[in-house]
Amino acid sequence: MNRAHVPPSFAAAPPSAPAPRPHRIALLFNANKVYDREIIAGIGHYLRSTRVAWDLFLEDDFRCRLAGIERFEGDGIIADFDDPAVAEALRDCPLPVVAVGSSFEDEAHYPRDVPYIATDNRKLVSLACTHLIGAGLPQLAMYSLPVAQENRWAQERELAFAAIAHAEGMAAPVYRGLATSASVWNQAVEQLGDWLHALPKPVGVIAVTDARARHLLQACLIHGIAVPEQVAIIGIDNDPLTRTLTRIPLSSVIQGTEEMGKTAAHLLHRMLRGARFPGQRIRVPPVGISVLESTRHEPLASPHVMRARHFIRQYACQGIKTEQVADYVGVSRSSLEDYFRRELQCTVHQAILRHKLDAAKALLARRDASSAEVAIRCGFTSLQYMYAVFRRELDCTPREYQDRAGAPPAPDVTASACIDASSR
Repeated sequence: MNRAHVPPSFAAAPPSAPAPRPHRIALLFNANKVYDREIIAGIGHYLRSTRVAWDLFLEDDFRCRLAGIERFEGDGIIADFDDPAVAEALRDCPLPVVAVGSSFEDEAHYPRDVPYIATDNRKLVSLACTHLIGAGLPQLAMYSLPVAQENRWAQERELAFAAIAHAEGMAAPVYRGLATSASVWNQAVEQLGDWLHALPKPVGVIAVTDARARHLLQACLIHGIAVPEQVAIIGIDNDPLTRTLTRIPLSSVIQGTEEMGKTAAHLLHRMLRGARFPGQRIRVPPVGISVLESTRHEPLASPHVMRARHFIRQYACQGIKTEQVADYVGVSRSSLEDYFRRELQCTVHQAILRHKLDAAKALLARRDASSAEVAIRCGFTSLQYMYAVFRRELDCTPREYQDRAGAPPAPDVTASACIDASSR
């Protein structure tokens, strides 16, 4: 066949250039910690919002294992340098490395020649202190971690706390407690309770993590210390898992961890294209505070009301009655009602109902459950009763409240049927 007569569709196509190989990046984090998980999430958000294509190496269980990291045949690394073993393993790494970790008061503590994205410890602690002082707490304290190389970030938060308290003219007691382990757990809780009892009241306590804040809440429960009337507690991390393990909802400082992850990914992307940032330090401030029951401090004159409210916060959603609250406080029902009317201008039943209503509002706003599930979880005797309470107290239905809170309503056939039936 004469080649000149070959139809264009059969002509040989010019060879195309092979697609560039995605950069192979190692993420060295321990995602059992919410701090590390959210940094990884920030890296993921950066990748989804750009055209960057990375082949990510992570362990299947999201743990950081350093064995063999020197043989990683990749193009770059983002790593948590709060772990001293990670910092040591990458000290002479020939690949571009972006470090993520704690901020330091002493510049000499930062790794040299590595760009470093830091959570701003001074601002984290300052935000917590300002919140507690604003809640009317005249005394502050901190629950930290034992001194150790892997806990340097906690000791940095202690330094920030001491400086802030000194500037406010306040004492700055710090209790480090014991490292968490099964063998000393009973001893740790008892010693923590003794420390809490010895603090002047009322007091606001900053825990260096939500995990340590949970210890405080448990110790207060065991030792009968009212939260937040006697001890207001705030953690750092806003860890959703920790929130599921506490009876009293925990206030917490929200770190800028996702922004840290995005910033680290952006820096590494630029480094892979030839940019260099030797010794650059970027401090990322906190996002804000999730304010919940553990710091909603209201000075009360009556110790009976204080004790009653502590009990209500823990058990209102389990359907407790006024008689059970009075039994816990150790006074008659009529006496407790008198105390409540004088202090809070409401009855014990109304205080219980308000707590259940607040819990229901929070669940509806988060879209965690349908209205029927919310009614059960918040201790209402029936879905219809919860609807009646919402209409009486808020002049709306739970579904309407969810709409006002800006959350798309969860599928709720039962609730819809209830509304239809009540309108007939």
